[in-house]
Amino acid sequence: MRATTIHAPYDMRVEEVADPRIEQPTDAVLRVLRACICGSDLWAYRGEAARQKGQRIGHEFLGIVEETGSDVRGFKAGDLVVAPFMWSDGTCDYCVEGLTTSCEHGGFWGAVGHDGGQGEAVRVPHADGTLVQLPADAASDDHLLTALLTLSDVMGTGHHAALGAGVREGSTVAVVGDGAVGLCAVLAAKRLGAERIIALGRHQVRTDIAKRFGATDVVAERGDEAVEAVRALTRGQGAMCVVEAVGTEQSMSTAVNITRDGGAIGFVGVPHGSGTGLDLGVMFDRNIALRGGVAPVRTYIPELLPDVLSGAIDPSPVFDLTVDLAGVPDGYKAMDARTALKVLVKP
Repeated sequence: MRATTIHAPYDMRVEEVADPRIEQPTDAVLRVLRACICGSDLWAYRGEAARQKGQRIGHEFLGIVEETGSDVRGFKAGDLVVAPFMWSDGTCDYCVEGLTTSCEHGGFWGAVGHDGGQGEAVRVPHADGTLVQLPADAASDDHLLTALLTLSDVMGTGHHAALGAGVREGSTVAVVGDGAVGLCAVLAAKRLGAERIIALGRHQVRTDIAKRFGATDVVAERGDEAVEAVRALTRGQGAMCVVEAVGTEQSMSTAVNITRDGGAIGFVGVPHGSGTGLDLGVMFDRNIALRGGVAPVRTYIPELLPDVLSGAIDPSPVFDLTVDLAGVPDGYKAMDARTALKVLVKP
């Protein structure tokens, strides 16, 4: 079968690899119908996150179950399923508590020795604890499949950020970052009842999506000017709920400085760079809470799925470029050059 592999910075290839097979009785083999490229994949692409030569990549996908191990009870061949970006057993203490990303037997797609989602098929460890079944008729609805794919990561991560920021009915929310996760955080905040949503971003195509998702205001400035602009919109106080969806020192510093005293920051941007942008003294003095981290999207999928199926939320506009599997290297180039927001892959 064909799959995407990474060989060096900026060297992505689609190559023939071994077909996945059942290795443990709790495994399933899934044929991929939809996958995508994540902004966090770019850190490996740019050489800022170490990868072995030939390592698989991709962690967002959905597809059809082709085979199951002897201990799999919840799925059978032919089932349409979505996979969260980490697998989990569903039974350990962390999974029972809902923190599936800390599963004692969990892991991340594309880890050394494991399949990545940007390929034709994937071996799924702990299938019963990992996969979530989708309605069979969704397989024939191209638009719905695209929307459902966001449940594998970006929609659930945006939801996690909104929860971490304490978004509730009537909230004022500011979202730092106009990538796919930041835009999904706007949608999540709207879903949770936010009254005012300030989107911080400089790219009109993206901020137009933010407005479509529920943003009431857009701030295009950066740094100190962005802080001044947000405070001007909030009576000089800042937003009670702030999402940080970038992961740089500057974005976190902006998030802290636009948070109202007593407010909270939901941070989901994968940290990268030399610093954190956090001043604990400032946060202590102003009673600012910090919550977030790796989103346990497996826990959120059952809650978000009905709203995607009904059309109450439609995250699909975050995909603005579609490629086949052979086009994945070009998809990386487009996202790296910021000529694409998020690339959909149809193997």
